[in-house]
Amino acid sequence: MKIAIVEDDINMRKSLEIAFAELDDFEVKTFKNAKDALKGLDESFELVVTDINMPGMDGIELIKELDGRFEVIVITGNATLSKAIDSLRMGVKDFLTKPFEIETLIKAIQRSQKAIRFTKSNRPPEAPETTGNNPFTVVSPALERPLSMAKRAAQTDAAVILLGQSGVGKEVFANFIHTNSKRSDKPFIPINMAAIPESLIESELFGYEKGAFTDAQTAKPGKFEEANGGTLFLDEIGEMPYHLQAKLLRALQEQEITRLGSTKPIKVDIRLISATNQNIDTAIAEGRFREDLYYRINTVPVNIPALKERRDEILPIANAVLGEVCGKYGFEGKCFSQEAETMLQNYNWPGNIRELRSVCERAAILSEGSEISKADLFIEERETKKSINAMEKELLMEVMAEAEHNLEHAAELMGTTQTELEKKIKKYNL
Repeated sequence: MKIAIVEDDINMRKSLEIAFAELDDFEVKTFKNAKDALKGLDESFELVVTDINMPGMDGIELIKELDGRFEVIVITGNATLSKAIDSLRMGVKDFLTKPFEIETLIKAIQRSQKAIRFTKSNRPPEAPETTGNNPFTVVSPALERPLSMAKRAAQTDAAVILLGQSGVGKEVFANFIHTNSKRSDKPFIPINMAAIPESLIESELFGYEKGAFTDAQTAKPGKFEEANGGTLFLDEIGEMPYHLQAKLLRALQEQEITRLGSTKPIKVDIRLISATNQNIDTAIAEGRFREDLYYRINTVPVNIPALKERRDEILPIANAVLGEVCGKYGFEGKCFSQEAETMLQNYNWPGNIRELRSVCERAAILSEGSEISKADLFIEERETKKSINAMEKELLMEVMAEAEHNLEHAAELMGTTQTELEKKIKKYNL
């Protein structure tokens, strides 16, 4: 495997040259800056290992120039969360903080070798090209179709709805569509319907005038106005109160809103992306979601698969998160043990990427040595908790069926209050 190492620190550069000279599996060429690397790189190279903080063109700019032509590993002595995220969004699989053991880098290289072999042998000919605006660690075929649909939708102003379990990365997809659209230089405004009290949703979306209600001391534009010219992302749109859905539909159809406390309409030009983890057809059948609004937001539906269907992304994401955390807290280069990697790879991740990030961040913080063991992941405890929850959900479903969905009767059968029963029903989305 032919590797390019881009490192401005002469001591680090020479140390890596010496270390790799003793390894037969790798052919290494070093460059002292990004511009020299761009001149010297050709198709014989498969991997680029680059520092981020370099004079002149830095590592992030270099990765942009490489435009997905090579696998990339980032090494840095001054890691920041924003840099880690920037590199991850451009397809970087590993983010290592200095100082690190040469074995840690070799493990990262071996992971890249697997990704390269997988990509060459499995990527279909029609797979979308990787671009500088691609935030995905795309080695999984399961993402190819939704990513391809998102790229095509990005070239239009069509309304997109992102479907999938909680935590699969719907906001990342929404941001990707915006970044690759003609509106990319305008605002991207996200709003989570589930995170806003019902009484505040209307004012958050449409804004209000001074005196519109008791605490309205000054006028305030809503999210529609903030997103004017750009993209409005309505996350968890299935949680939107039914009585506000008609007003949202009108705003989308007429491309105008009216602030609370005003009678003057305001023209807005927005592109809508929405997302939900709910079954909207069921919500429509139950009278919780307007069918006409669904038709309006559902021009391009994009189904995002769960992380367990994209297992080739698990370790790249885990290592990127590990790099972020180590950089943020100044930890010396930590890595996952082989057993930990196997556990990460085999776990089903019911919470998807959000859960993976949480597990990896906690493991990085709580692990004592430089190597993170499988015990540091606490996944076995999570699986036990999951099985208990599964049994409780099954019991709840049986009791509800026996009580013919009468909450008062079901609460009596379970020996609990109706309020507690309602909490459990909501917890398990029954």
